[in-house]
Amino acid sequence: MLAVAAPIANVIEAFSRLPGIGPKTAARLAFYLLRAPEEEAYALADALRELKERTIFCGRCFNIAESDPCAICASEERDRSILCVVEEPSDVLAIERTREYRGLYHVLHGAISPVDGIGPEQLKMGELLARLQVEPVQEVLLATNPNLEGEATAMYLARLLGPLGLHVTRLAHGLPVGGDLEYADEVTLGRALAGRRAMS
Repeated sequence: MLAVAAPIANVIEAFSRLPGIGPKTAARLAFYLLRAPEEEAYALADALRELKERTIFCGRCFNIAESDPCAICASEERDRSILCVVEEPSDVLAIERTREYRGLYHVLHGAISPVDGIGPEQLKMGELLARLQVEPVQEVLLATNPNLEGEATAMYLARLLGPLGLHVTRLAHGLPVGGDLEYADEVTLGRALAGRRAMS
């Protein structure tokens, strides 16, 4: 194995620790930054520093924010009667990009996963229940991922929230736009059939 200068090896190792980045991609990024103009490399370093120094978690919804409460929780234009429960802050971004949802959020910071030792007590479920005691929420939209952990989390929450008299809903699951039926797996196609709606 060829020797690499320590600063480059350190950057490769740091990039390799990021999710989804293997050793080859990490090396490619490190060598790109080495050749990049100085101001581009420093801009990346400054952005990373600012990320850690200026971001916090909103004390109400636990989304990533610059202030507490976050801009979404503080907005008077949001519908306070509906609360969308998601697993991660990145899910908030995905839903906001649709521009279809105008309610509030609650970020769990994970999903129930017994294999990984993550139970309800490791998630922001107690905080969710506390919120529902004081906020005028009428509907809780469960927007966890459509995988085993997300489904387990949604089922657990549905049982937990049922006695509170709230309208508990779940994101629809089905076929992606532009997809072909012949390539859909049985679970996805089954959910699309079960979640069918009337044509208007």
